[in-house]
Amino acid sequence: MQSSDIAIIGAGLAGLTCARLLHEQGANVTLIEAAAQIGGRIQALRDETGKPLADLGPTWVWPPHQPVVANWLGRLALATFVQANDGDAVIEGYHPAPMRAPLPGQDGMLRIAGGPAAMVQAMGAGLPDAVVQLNRRITRIDVSGDRLILTDHAGRQTGASHVVLATPLRVAATTITIPDAPAALITAMRATPTWMAGQAKAVMLYDRPFWREQDLSGRIASRIGPLAEVHDHSSIDGQAALFGFVGWPPEARDPARLEAAIRAQLIRCLGPDAGHPRRIMIQDWARNPLICTEADHDGAHPGHPPAILHQPHLDGRLHIAVSETSSLSPGLIEGALDAGQNAAQAILTRH
Repeated sequence: MQSSDIAIIGAGLAGLTCARLLHEQGANVTLIEAAAQIGGRIQALRDETGKPLADLGPTWVWPPHQPVVANWLGRLALATFVQANDGDAVIEGYHPAPMRAPLPGQDGMLRIAGGPAAMVQAMGAGLPDAVVQLNRRITRIDVSGDRLILTDHAGRQTGASHVVLATPLRVAATTITIPDAPAALITAMRATPTWMAGQAKAVMLYDRPFWREQDLSGRIASRIGPLAEVHDHSSIDGQAALFGFVGWPPEARDPARLEAAIRAQLIRCLGPDAGHPRRIMIQDWARNPLICTEADHDGAHPGHPPAILHQPHLDGRLHIAVSETSSLSPGLIEGALDAGQNAAQAILTRH
């Protein structure tokens, strides 16, 4: 059996933040991730060299309104740039044909150079390789004296004095057996939606941002879809791109049919050049069982988290740290950073 002072289940942004802060304070930390890579919902489309080209998960931060994000951007020395929004948007489904119209941008909306994946990479760079264990799915947490015992899908065990659950709560409630957990805790976990877990995101790469030549912002707001929203997603170093949120429900997202419908919509709204992207990538998070449960298909936004998700359990040894439990920005990058910080502080206070 492996042994650790603190075991963190889930290497998304919240788990990484918690692990980094605890490691910096000298704690013996093990970060356990079921997937083959860190980052959770923060992933990037990359070229053959590994360079990030576009975000497949969250994109935006609002540092003027998100103090935790602002602090970590500075701490990790990450640059930001303004979301491109100059020019008219295209509105469809409100009139017989698509029409141009100005749409205001959001105050303080910024993008991270290299995308949020750069934040994940920078956060992970502060951890020794031995700390992170990939492709390891925890299936059970048991109490054993003054320790918790984690058992994975292969039967391997890790003992820890504290455990942080930093993986989507509905997934954890249905895949990890915790015999000694209060029934009310499991009920609260099952009731907590994972924000955007059922979402699909489409990214289109182009040779040039042709929409700007037409004084268009690249934005589309549509009632008929398949993309409900489209935004300019060009990188700071010149890769022209658009991205859109798919409005079709998960059960309707046949990949070939969806891609054809996306091409047709882009031509309809932005002209013939839009029909010839160098690449289309559709990331359907609803198909990822480590992220999404069927209950997440309705797209519900997490509300104010109940107190039971902020409290430690199993004699103060089990802690919850996911973005949806943050009181600041539940479901967003700010929420993940805040939840990771809070869990680390709670453990350091008790440890």
